[in-house]
Amino acid sequence: MQKTRYENMEYRRCGRSGLKLPLISLGLWHNFGDSNTMERMEELCRTAFDGGITHFDLANNYGPPAGAAERHFGQILRTVFAGHRDELIISTKAGFDMWDGPYGDWGSRKYLLASLDQSLKRLGVDYVDIFYHHRPDPETPLEETMGALAQAVQSGKALYVGLSNYDGETMRRAAKILRELRCPFIINQNCYSMLDRTIEKNGLLDACSDLQKGLVIYSPLAQGLLTDRYLHGSIPKDSRIRTDGRFLREEQLNGKLEMLRQLQSLAWKRGQSLAQLALSWILRKETVTSVIMGASKPAQIQDALQVVNRTPLTEAELGEIERILATANA
Repeated sequence: MQKTRYENMEYRRCGRSGLKLPLISLGLWHNFGDSNTMERMEELCRTAFDGGITHFDLANNYGPPAGAAERHFGQILRTVFAGHRDELIISTKAGFDMWDGPYGDWGSRKYLLASLDQSLKRLGVDYVDIFYHHRPDPETPLEETMGALAQAVQSGKALYVGLSNYDGETMRRAAKILRELRCPFIINQNCYSMLDRTIEKNGLLDACSDLQKGLVIYSPLAQGLLTDRYLHGSIPKDSRIRTDGRFLREEQLNGKLEMLRQLQSLAWKRGQSLAQLALSWILRKETVTSVIMGASKPAQIQDALQVVNRTPLTEAELGEIERILATANA
């Protein structure tokens, strides 16, 4: 491991808590399933850690198959990260379909606590640093779901809790319950990018600021659209559109090429790649604690790390980005 790994990374405080997260985090949503090799997964994690990335984000259903990412990361903890557990922030989640029957999905107390036990077993650890409810449950009382998160902390199986994919109003109600339970709710995780600005409209961004809660962003590159992979008009054989198709489809690219090329031109003027510009655009928000990136190659992690300590976007550049985005949506 690089002994200089902490010298260049910036760490932001997670809301009002004592926890700091690296500006860039590594997500294991993609590329840590059974179809990948352990050698490649170890290389990705080692590259991240050498660059000062201490936060590794998982969920019970990451794979495929579900559970594979936690199982593989558990092996990496025992090999690559042996002796480094206390330097790491490990987060996992429960809230999506995980096993058969009525108790393997959503937000019941039974599901959340059983899932956490399974996650700890796959990871081979006694606790996770952050345990999230992965999505709101429209049928289970919010008090039950939040009570389960509080129990996870009280039992010593999680240090902090978080909410993922909640809107602002629901998060505010959940935060009130967790405060009454004296549960350390410190963070939200939601999708946000130049191409998906939902959290600006549903109140989540304002709620995080008002309540001084951390905010971690996933899909900052819009599943790869905000990179240079598709700018030549052809779709690479190893791209997510070709190899997966669950989260990014060819029709989503149609009509966006000119906009993406204009954004890339602006990025070049700043000495950045399109992906780096997209990350810089998100990190301009002080409310944002960290951005989660996925990676299939170590070079993608190293590229993202160049955003740290980069000159912030100017008002003129932000205005140009808004103009480009508005033109595309006209």
